[in-house]
Amino acid sequence: MGTATVSPRAQRTTVPMISAAWRRHLGKAAIYLTLLLLAVTLIGVPIGWVVATALMDQRQIFAWPPVYIPDPFHWENFGLLFERFPFVKYALNSTLICAVNIVGNVFSCSIVAYAFARLQFPGRNILFLLVLSGLMIPNQILMIPQFVLFSTLGWTGSYLPLTVPSFFASSFSGAFFIFLMRQYIMTIPRELDEAARIDGASTWQIYRSIIMPLCIPPITLITVLTFLWTWNDFVGPLIYINNSEDFTIQLGLATLRDRFHIEWNLIMAGAVLAMLPCAIIYFLAQKYIIGGIASVGIKG
Repeated sequence: MGTATVSPRAQRTTVPMISAAWRRHLGKAAIYLTLLLLAVTLIGVPIGWVVATALMDQRQIFAWPPVYIPDPFHWENFGLLFERFPFVKYALNSTLICAVNIVGNVFSCSIVAYAFARLQFPGRNILFLLVLSGLMIPNQILMIPQFVLFSTLGWTGSYLPLTVPSFFASSFSGAFFIFLMRQYIMTIPRELDEAARIDGASTWQIYRSIIMPLCIPPITLITVLTFLWTWNDFVGPLIYINNSEDFTIQLGLATLRDRFHIEWNLIMAGAVLAMLPCAIIYFLAQKYIIGGIASVGIKG
């Protein structure tokens, strides 16, 4: 058999196709490399610095030139943290506040969102715009009026100012969660509601038995965001909690610092432990977080 020959025309058409494919691969590689560098710069470096500082002693922390890798690793810093600092108690206090806020936000925001998405009543669109306007109000503006209100009610010094507002879908987070749930509920076919109505289901039964089980992605997103925001909140507990026994984890870590002496290694060790629940919950629920965010705006 003779050797196959490729015509000059075929050669001219093959080379550009190969080069175009390589250009696509190189473009993707450049994008991934850029994202990797940004992730390392914005996430890896700060977290690595916190972990490294948590494993140093005071001499290494203030050494010049700077020490980037502890030598040796001072694992005993975590033991000293638990000896000098009631970390478990403060973590339980934060967990309690987070749990109550999660229940309050899921309950209140889902009910309000269901009403805006499914019920017909006069002024519905105007009220929804008023709710969305809460997204434009910074929490700093509400601090003084809220403090005056809670002080008048005698709630200062307790967890009530940090938990009760979640049952009324208040502040920025409430408006955002209502918008998120409403947009997701509007993607659920109304035929399911109509079929339930024919079977004699009430509005409350439709909400409880049909809407809520189908809203797992936005509910998971609300749960995770509420936990992250409440767990990392420092200003709220600083304003309303007076007794050191009731401190949250973030407020408690601030007690490791005084006017004359700061043990940065213990503070960073506490910060590492405080970050672990957030990281674990985020990685376990990231699929639902992405799904919940992607559902916003699908149907107006």
